[in-house]
Amino acid sequence: MQNNNDGKYPAKKHIPKPPTTHHIEPLPWQNPKSVEEDPDSPVRIRQLLSSASYRQADQDVDFLGRDDMRSARLQLDFLKADVMLKEYGIQHTIVVYGSTRIVEPAVAAQRVRAFREALAQSPDNQELQNKLAIAERIQAKSHYYDVAREFGRIVSQSGKGVSDCRLLVMTGGGPGMMEAANRGAFDVGAKTVGLNITLPHEQFPNPYVTPDLCFRFHYFAMRKMHFLLRAKALVVFPGGYGTFDELFETLTLIQTRTIKPLPIVLVGRDYWRKAFDVDFLVSEGVIDLEDRDLFWYAETAQETWNDILNWYHEKGELLFPDCGE
Repeated sequence: MQNNNDGKYPAKKHIPKPPTTHHIEPLPWQNPKSVEEDPDSPVRIRQLLSSASYRQADQDVDFLGRDDMRSARLQLDFLKADVMLKEYGIQHTIVVYGSTRIVEPAVAAQRVRAFREALAQSPDNQELQNKLAIAERIQAKSHYYDVAREFGRIVSQSGKGVSDCRLLVMTGGGPGMMEAANRGAFDVGAKTVGLNITLPHEQFPNPYVTPDLCFRFHYFAMRKMHFLLRAKALVVFPGGYGTFDELFETLTLIQTRTIKPLPIVLVGRDYWRKAFDVDFLVSEGVIDLEDRDLFWYAETAQETWNDILNWYHEKGELLFPDCGE
């Protein structure tokens, strides 16, 4: 082949130009069948375009909600959070559980005052008496809100500082103890994760979760998986059914060695000793003595953090390698 430019390019020959993004001439399917060809065509086309079967599958919410699509929904429920957490470089989490009903001290005190004032106007009202008693018990536990908030700050300032996303506080994204832990991270400008869940009634995530890291799950199972997938420790404040559910499932997984052991700290010895009598279970022979040592108690945020660091030191590991802990 002859060369007409010092060997840099082969001799020029005619080749077609690369096609444009859009067709110069409309393709046959780009326009509907005309009314001139068939007067009923527009009506039929509208029916086709509006039919459920014509919806693109990944945009058809009704189809995705069918029972036989559950496996696909489970996969999506897992993948969305997994992909986004990886994009942020989140390798590890400290998971915080606890009651949604334990509010910050100022709010708890205000509620007690309101019930006392109402009861003063109606001293024989049994319902008000019961509500006041509960409000007083919540107020007695409200200091744990401050403990959880401080713990969130401590975790967020560990490692290489608040800009380091490799170890973050993760909660269920709701109010109460979860809000407090997320708020502690928020206080120091750190990112923090909330895993919310769809419930039959309206509910909102707490306002201290990082917007890009606030997830909503359809399935409790997928949410639980994400709680433990990156967990380096579990810190559990006083709580009810939901808190117990997460705690006992984790204890069972560790007891059966289904997952690697991780530190579990129950904050509030007095509460937990009444709510969960582990020594009774040992004495009844329904768990082994060694199962008693799958968790321990703490009272303050700093004590909780120090205990977690010491647990990893005893294990011969760093809580977070290469983070200057």
